[in-house]
Amino acid sequence: MAAELHVELVAADRQVWSGEATLVVARTTSGDIGVMPGHQPLLGVLESGPVTIRTSEGTVVAAVHGGFLSFADNKLSLLAEIAELADEIDAQRAERALERAKADDDAVAARRADVRLRAVAVR
Repeated sequence: MAAELHVELVAADRQVWSGEATLVVARTTSGDIGVMPGHQPLLGVLESGPVTIRTSEGTVVAAVHGGFLSFADNKLSLLAEIAELADEIDAQRAERALERAKADDDAVAARRADVRLRAVAVR
């Protein structure tokens, strides 16, 4: 069994992260899933939530908002509608966005801001 798997995290507008990982944890419509090298092939629908990528050098966390994941031949592709690395997220701005969304009763915007804040908290 290989010690690492190749991961590609791609958003609709850019490649967010690419590299080798020992474990990837993501939320799918079937629940949270962990993918390690040698995992059985799979195809899943991503739910909004943090994605955690463990590498030999540390952990990468991204906020992902919808999309798909596919694993085969030791390659994991995460194709997201929107994705951003936790290091790119301004936590204070996300908190203000969450407050505004709650005040406007905008459940979609509130969910997006909440996912961004959870991704920052995990890193």
